[in-house]
Amino acid sequence: MSDTIRISEIFGPTIQGEGALIGQPTIFVRTGGCDYRCSWCDSMHAVDSEHRHEWKAMSASAIFEEIEKLSGGVPIMVSLSGGNPAIQNLKPLIDMGHAKGYKFALETQGSIAQDWFEDLDVLTLSPKPPSSDMDTDWIVLAECLAVSNSKPDIALKFIVKDDEDYIYAKDAANKYPEYPVYLQPCNHSITKDDIDGVINNTHWLINKALEDQWFEAIILPQLHVLLWGNKRGV
Repeated sequence: MSDTIRISEIFGPTIQGEGALIGQPTIFVRTGGCDYRCSWCDSMHAVDSEHRHEWKAMSASAIFEEIEKLSGGVPIMVSLSGGNPAIQNLKPLIDMGHAKGYKFALETQGSIAQDWFEDLDVLTLSPKPPSSDMDTDWIVLAECLAVSNSKPDIALKFIVKDDEDYIYAKDAANKYPEYPVYLQPCNHSITKDDIDGVINNTHWLINKALEDQWFEAIILPQLHVLLWGNKRGV
């Protein structure tokens, strides 16, 4: 296994814009590469190999040095994202950060299980719904949960674009009732800012869940999109 990690970008501190840690001060380490090609992906610069020339091969120590520089040496939550960060071996980075008091959260679609998931502080599994044009391998998703050994805090997050996605999310959540569920309306416009569209989609999803009496679901928009639009690095 390579000693370097493909990095698309490292930025922050900013706030986490979605999911279980929304609003929490965070530094983002966005890795390069993904095994999915979701139809509405808003991070193609970290997904498609045509952007490979923009990615930088960095050692875990070089990445952590940048994290410490950005945080001023003060421990903070570090979000490991992508692409799919589960493609690469992030254990050395996590171990290095933990030794200095940093915490690590990772979000992945659950298509690749890694033993180092158990070293995370927060694991968010976000299987992709029908509108993504991707298929979910539920066996591998279950494997992701198994290898975590219930050590990190675990949450499920679903992007919902339409009724079919909503049904998918509810069925998936019913498979794992022990975990908190976050629903996020799809940001249908990734090339331009459409705050009204985000708000309208959020209203639709809230009304849908409440009418359905799905009271366990936590419904959140992408806060960073509402604040900064689709700008990168915030």
